[in-house]
Amino acid sequence: MYTDMEQRARELGEWIVENRATVRAAAARFGVSKSTVHKDMTERLRRIDRLLYEKVRLVLEQNKAERHIRGGDATRQKYRARAAGTRGEP
Repeated sequence: MYTDMEQRARELGEWIVENRATVRAAAARFGVSKSTVHKDMTERLRRIDRLLYEKVRLVLEQNKAERHIRGGDATRQKYRARAAGTRGEP
């Protein structure tokens, strides 16, 4: 559990940039909610480290632009697994 929100925001931002990660992945990695990650990245980080904020913003914008592709891939895999009978459903 973090006691220093600024430290958490910096660590989240650095991790997102290094891994080109999504908000969801960062939330899972750091054990916080997606809302917390989003608030840290859009409000707190902008105030405490403008350069890192800009880098994170670019990653998150790219992820947002690509999300429809990821969703389509996930749906495709889901239906392929069902067709192949790998889920163990009757």
